[in-house]
Amino acid sequence: MAPLQPDGAGAGADFLAASLRRRLEQGHPSSPLPPDIIAALPPALAADVAAVRQLDAVPAILRIVCDMTGLGFAAVARVTERHWIACSVLDRIGFGLPPGAELPVSTTFCNEIRASGRPIIMDEASADPLYRDHPTPRRYGLESYVAVPIRRPDGSVFGTLCALDPRPMKLRDGHALPTLQLFAELIGAQLALQERLATASAALTDAHEIGALREQFVAVLGHDLRDPLASVSAGVEVLGRGPAGREQAGIIGHMRQSCRRMAELVDNILDMARTRLGSGITLERRWDAQLADSLAQVIGEQRSARPEREIVARLALQGPVFCDSARIAQLLSNLLANALLHGAPGRPVWVDAVADASGFRLSVANEGPPIPPHVGARLFRPFTRGTAESDSGGLGLGLFIATEIARAHGGTLGFESGAVETRFTLALPPGPAARHG
Repeated sequence: MAPLQPDGAGAGADFLAASLRRRLEQGHPSSPLPPDIIAALPPALAADVAAVRQLDAVPAILRIVCDMTGLGFAAVARVTERHWIACSVLDRIGFGLPPGAELPVSTTFCNEIRASGRPIIMDEASADPLYRDHPTPRRYGLESYVAVPIRRPDGSVFGTLCALDPRPMKLRDGHALPTLQLFAELIGAQLALQERLATASAALTDAHEIGALREQFVAVLGHDLRDPLASVSAGVEVLGRGPAGREQAGIIGHMRQSCRRMAELVDNILDMARTRLGSGITLERRWDAQLADSLAQVIGEQRSARPEREIVARLALQGPVFCDSARIAQLLSNLLANALLHGAPGRPVWVDAVADASGFRLSVANEGPPIPPHVGARLFRPFTRGTAESDSGGLGLGLFIATEIARAHGGTLGFESGAVETRFTLALPPGPAARHG
């Protein structure tokens, strides 16, 4: 949406459209962001703009949207009953609308999307029976347009992901709408994670040993979101390469699963951070007949994030397992990430899971140099990392978290490392005698 022009007849709109087309042909740069523009906004809206601008994925999403559709302007906008504010912008046609800029919300399509919750898409506004007499295209000199709502967890509309151009574009017959809907879902999920993190940080401000606990909370959060986020990032990159059919549907489903798991991880990590002041990790154990599905989801995330690596899974669960399946999945994610990092490049990583009358055993093995004794002695301590040659710059929390999960289950996590392989094994005892019904 272009900068607001004075109300007028068709001559003003024609001038705006012609001006935009000239700037498009000349490659006119977008206007810089004034340093005090966000500070002039109402505090709550300024916080929303800042929240979007903190999402590293948003600039990449806007680039992909413009590259995929051919549209010259894309933005994430905060939309309320009274305000339309640009949060993040990619302007390739010199629209001159910087982040923090505001338009009268009643003059925008986004206001209709906020009210209805439905997307809007058009190829050529002047020839579209639904929009050729609509005041918005004439006011802002646009022809092609697509926008979808960005929703909060409660279903309310935060704003929109929108893109437009003064030239006609074929949008309806391609993948523009489903792809933007996926990106809007991803942005909404990331905003929800930011809100949960802010709430968790506020809840911890009065806790004892707040300094050390906050550092550990943030470190654990970053560690456990890394692999699901890598899966999402890999999927986004694939979507950005062009239209796809069956493959795209599979990637979209996998990314949605990863976003849901991110939200679950934040809740689990918040619970763990709070219990660090008490008895440690808390569990919600039950007889779980779908544990294999949870483990397969983790393996799928790692395969998507590291397609160049082979992961061989052998899951032989003869019956339900008495455990907290979310915590066991978290443990497997940490062990797999460790094996893929330190294992021999080009060689498989093996995952074995067995459940029988003697209990549950889960192991992850990789080839590569054995773990030196001096490293093995402190391997399960927090903030312990591998050798300098294999260190990726991580925080060294994965194995510490894994062993705490094993201990909370009344089990053990150990390892054996030699010339052939390094294998980490979780062993849980059988569940209570009162079996599942």
